[in-house]
Amino acid sequence: MKNSLACLAMAISIGIGAGTNVIAAPLPATPDPATPVSRYVTQVNADKSITFRLFAPGATRVSVVTGSMPETQVSHDMTKEKNGVWTWKSEPMAPNLYEYYFDIDGYRSVDTGSRYQKPQRQVNTSLILVPGSILDDRAVPHGDLTTLTWHSPSLKSERRVYVWTPPGYNGKGEPLPVLYFYHGFGDTGLSAIDQGRLPQMMDNLMAEGKIKPMLVVVPDTETESAEAIPENFPPAERRKSFYPLNAKAADRELMSEIIPLVDTRFNVRKDADGRALAGLSQGGYQALVSGMNHLDSFGWLGTFSGVTTTTVPDDGVAARFKQPEAINRQLHNFTVVVGERDSVTGKDIAGLKAELEKQGIKFDYKMYPGLNHEMDVWRPAYAEFVQKLFR
Repeated sequence: MKNSLACLAMAISIGIGAGTNVIAAPLPATPDPATPVSRYVTQVNADKSITFRLFAPGATRVSVVTGSMPETQVSHDMTKEKNGVWTWKSEPMAPNLYEYYFDIDGYRSVDTGSRYQKPQRQVNTSLILVPGSILDDRAVPHGDLTTLTWHSPSLKSERRVYVWTPPGYNGKGEPLPVLYFYHGFGDTGLSAIDQGRLPQMMDNLMAEGKIKPMLVVVPDTETESAEAIPENFPPAERRKSFYPLNAKAADRELMSEIIPLVDTRFNVRKDADGRALAGLSQGGYQALVSGMNHLDSFGWLGTFSGVTTTTVPDDGVAARFKQPEAINRQLHNFTVVVGERDSVTGKDIAGLKAELEKQGIKFDYKMYPGLNHEMDVWRPAYAEFVQKLFR
């Protein structure tokens, strides 16, 4: 029997290798090699309009979908040219970083002609920058972006954080303060870097003299602990099960591993007044949970459209809210922001706002008119928040 199976495997192998008795699927078409690549990829034009392009000669219908939320997304039918390239041109756009994807005969696809993809756990969206804002790479002194990787005893896995250090930082001189910043659900740590544009904003704000020198540390909000793998939870169960489990694991990682690691590797302040904690969406919940459960470790706190204990209770946060004097004494600033039309965490932030007001806890609140659960809230909120820190 073993000999027969071995002979069969060899025969199949020989057949495949020789190309006999096997009908191979056709390979996809490729553009004419005489055509410049710029003729079939997406680009920003001189007037800041965007020409979206996709080479898909076999497709029967292609559209480009713009916008960041289902409520604001718009599908634009594209026109097929003779060379197999589908195109659609927008109106001139305001300077910003935009999200989009292609609908190809009902199949959602990123822009395969672009290297700028949204850093997600399941990548399905592309990004394009229309220049002219704080998000640009400007000719200013630049900070450094460092990746730290270590073995996590609590999570039993290899973990990493991204650390932005200000221009000219060499670890000497006075210790610098640190902002720990958590990204949102479904994204990766690179979301804050590539889509949030934290390095660019920090460089530009530093050049304008609007912020104090500091380090920014971006952990991965998702811990990948065995009991808290995001993909194992239906969306309807996230608040009930996933968020609490992940938050506890991320809190242990932050307090027992990440902060000690940063304290060891960099010349930073180790007092509460020299540490800030913030995050967006799920990351806002992480900031709230860790910030309130370890109030004596931080002097600044921010939640941007964050999930809150209104929908995901936490005993430690609830107990701390009953100590408003301690919170007001400890925090130099507690920032809460949300988009006016936030369909994901609008109720969370409304509940948090009501609770803080009821308890007499001081906080800065800002609602962004007309906006939803999106980066157009979080990037400006981040830029405003860091200008308040460590003063």
